[in-house]
Amino acid sequence: MRRGLRDRVGGMSLQNRLAFFAGVAVCLLCLVFSFLFLNVAHHAATLKLIDEVTADGELAAYYLEHGERVDPLPTIPPDLIRPVQVVDPRGRVVAASSDLRGKPAMSRLVPQPPRRTATTVVCGHVLAPGRCDIVVAQRVRRGDGEWTVYAAAPAVPFYVHPWLPALLLAGMVVFTGGAALGARYLVSRSLAPVAAVQRRLDDIRNTDPSGRVPVPEARSEIHFLAGSVNHCLNRLERALEEQRRFSTDASHELRTPIAAMRVQIEDALMAPDDTDVATLSNAVLPSLDRLEAVASGLLVLSGLDRGAGEQLQPVDLAEVASMAQGGRSWTKTVVDNLAPGVLVSGQPSRLRELVARLLDNAERHADTTITLTVRRDYERLAQDGGFASGTAVLEVADDGDGIPPDQRESIFERFARLDSARSRDAGGFGLGLPIARLIAESHGGSLTAQEPAPGARGARFLLYLPLSSPPGQR
Repeated sequence: MRRGLRDRVGGMSLQNRLAFFAGVAVCLLCLVFSFLFLNVAHHAATLKLIDEVTADGELAAYYLEHGERVDPLPTIPPDLIRPVQVVDPRGRVVAASSDLRGKPAMSRLVPQPPRRTATTVVCGHVLAPGRCDIVVAQRVRRGDGEWTVYAAAPAVPFYVHPWLPALLLAGMVVFTGGAALGARYLVSRSLAPVAAVQRRLDDIRNTDPSGRVPVPEARSEIHFLAGSVNHCLNRLERALEEQRRFSTDASHELRTPIAAMRVQIEDALMAPDDTDVATLSNAVLPSLDRLEAVASGLLVLSGLDRGAGEQLQPVDLAEVASMAQGGRSWTKTVVDNLAPGVLVSGQPSRLRELVARLLDNAERHADTTITLTVRRDYERLAQDGGFASGTAVLEVADDGDGIPPDQRESIFERFARLDSARSRDAGGFGLGLPIARLIAESHGGSLTAQEPAPGARGARFLLYLPLSSPPGQR
């Protein structure tokens, strides 16, 4: 049964569920209030009744205390007529109101000194079968001993009066229904912007990927939710556009060497007797090298996008730069300015690859000289690419034609190349710099192309990484 109720409630809409729970909560509060109110009303009515019953017996007690006659009882005012009995010290009823004549004492309760009155509840007995009465006993001192005057009245029922629980029940129904309807209305009004967002998202999914959800003017939670949804949609649209552009560029990059190899092989097949294997191999190998480079670059990008790699460890940036230069034949002069002990937290193989790709790019475009610099910078501010613990800086500069200022950011897009001297003819394939930037960002740093140093020419790339030790540990 409990599970069935839970399933039915779980199947409701949000506004119906909140209305249901609001109605239940108000109903429970009304029940608690009604119970407390009836208790207070019953207690107050009982105290009032005790005062009235006490007043009934006080007239007989007055005459008895002053030695007046007690049988028959003194005349009782019409508004004070209650069952009254007078009992002598030996426990005999010596006087009683007309409805109790000839009956035993209604109670054996006797107030104990110093109290003069006592109250009890008597059910059935001489008063009325099946009914409970409040009995007030008053102790009266007379010459021959202690006398007792009893007065009684029917006890107040728990509900006090029939109209009181009926009124409370009607109020509970009204308040419960009002709370449920009010909660449903308020939730419906509050969720109206959410419904609009949902409808717009459905439209975006089905027809218009460039659309955006409406943002309510009121700066509520839904306002910020809609803003976050639009931000996610912006990023998603950019990612999809980049994915489409990347797929197109990658297809083009792969198709170019494949087409070149096909032409060379088809020419060889058309004149097999005139084809030298060594010549054909030498003609095809550059295209295979280019295919291998593109495939390798795509695999590296895939690993960086997934966050794959070795564990982070302290790395000397100068040692990484030295290792990236080793084992290769340089066509240009490399000038090293490597400060030792510049430690960063990173993956050594990734950082070597980053430096190697910057050096490859510089070697393709330098005229005669490449300058490689590693240094610390504790004064660089965060807005300038710096870090609170200090900044490790790696700089690669060449003396080539340089990069136009308006293209210094676009060169980091995948498969992007300039139409000038830094072009496809220089041997690049448009993934080196994007890979280098991704490696920098995966280490918490940044890689940018900036103005050449004063008095210099060419391209200048700056890598900023956080030092692995704070300034106090220089």
